[in-house]
Amino acid sequence: MPELPDIALYIEALQTRILDHTLKRIRISSPFLLRTATPPITSVEGRKAVQLRRLGKRICIGFEGDLWLVLHLMIAGRLHWKEGPAKFSKLHLAAFEFDNGSLTLTEASTQKRASLHILEGEAALNSLDPGGRELFEITLEQFGQILQAENHTLKRALTDPRALSGIGNAYSDEILWEAQLSPIALTQKLTAEELERLFNATKRTLADWVDRLRAETGNGFPEKVTAFRKGMAVHGRYKEPCPRCGSTVQRIRYATNETNYCPTCQTGGRLLADRALSRLLRENWPKTAEELG
Repeated sequence: MPELPDIALYIEALQTRILDHTLKRIRISSPFLLRTATPPITSVEGRKAVQLRRLGKRICIGFEGDLWLVLHLMIAGRLHWKEGPAKFSKLHLAAFEFDNGSLTLTEASTQKRASLHILEGEAALNSLDPGGRELFEITLEQFGQILQAENHTLKRALTDPRALSGIGNAYSDEILWEAQLSPIALTQKLTAEELERLFNATKRTLADWVDRLRAETGNGFPEKVTAFRKGMAVHGRYKEPCPRCGSTVQRIRYATNETNYCPTCQTGGRLLADRALSRLLRENWPKTAEELG
């Protein structure tokens, strides 16, 4: 799922392409994409885009008349830009034709989960906000209060959209590796030093990846948005060496996601139990990285 760095790049690319340009027509191929009935989707046609905003992991395009077009890409949704009219095909969920080019939405999944809302007014827009705080707008003290309001694992706390805005599975792995903290450490058991380390690692990781993606994209449109990027330390790098210590990156699998971590850097050499495998192996489940080797 595109997270804060990816959404930031999408918004930067759209700012130079659609601001002050008129949306001429919207075409939608999937009836499941549009999640609102009023105002009608045609109400934004013929209006200029006047602002862009990130709301968590949503991309919000503001039009004249206080109308908003809000896209949530979910896991497999991706945006594409083409100068001039787009060739609309069955691969496209939607096409937004501006007077200078076309923004199209695709979703590489059989489960069509991406969503589009057409809203009127700031209050309607804010109704989609899960409430997570923007990391670069809060202090260390506020960060601690947010994380320790309840006692959850760090992985869960970082990815809770009601707590912090824009962080998901991929970048939470990278943040925890940078902070050298276990994904299953409990928030209310963090020391003051660990909390500060996590706060700084979160800001540093997100800012660094925005810069990396910006340099990679240049003046182009971000077409290579993925959760698995070259240069990531642990996310998507199961069984590969940790770039800090050389230990083998491990994982915890659950549902459709997995958490990647370095047992040496983050868990004191201890392997975290993978639900499926630990249930299968029971007492034979290795407890340390040394036993695994």
